[in-house]
Amino acid sequence: MPHYEDLAADIRSATGRFFRRLRAERPAHGLTMTQISCLFTISKGEGTLTPRQLAEIERVQPPAATRTIAALEERGLVRRAPHRTDGRQIVLSTTPDGDALIVEDRQAREAWLAARLAELDEPDRDVLRAAVEILDRLARA
Repeated sequence: MPHYEDLAADIRSATGRFFRRLRAERPAHGLTMTQISCLFTISKGEGTLTPRQLAEIERVQPPAATRTIAALEERGLVRRAPHRTDGRQIVLSTTPDGDALIVEDRQAREAWLAARLAELDEPDRDVLRAAVEILDRLARA
């Protein structure tokens, strides 16, 4: 069986550098990486995500998720509401300010990336299109 450790290391290293560079393009909104990650996750939950589920998705301990939720709530980016069927639970959702911050964050990073892609020639962009499909397959495996 072929060994792909070198390729695996190269992909990990390149994607790590790429994501660090992309993160650097975030607007200066003052959120930590944990807070922005939780905000994005809460947004995807569309008002059905509980704090425990957030902790599981983000792979943090529930007390850490609780602190992050409190910080986001204090900034007016997240709100808590009673669960529809379980009165002991609360669900989380983003506020309009939270949604606006997410849009601004995505737009800034995508604008930077689009500008970098425009600097490439078409064959390189074709390679990246193919790589996106392959990376998506690997992520789903």
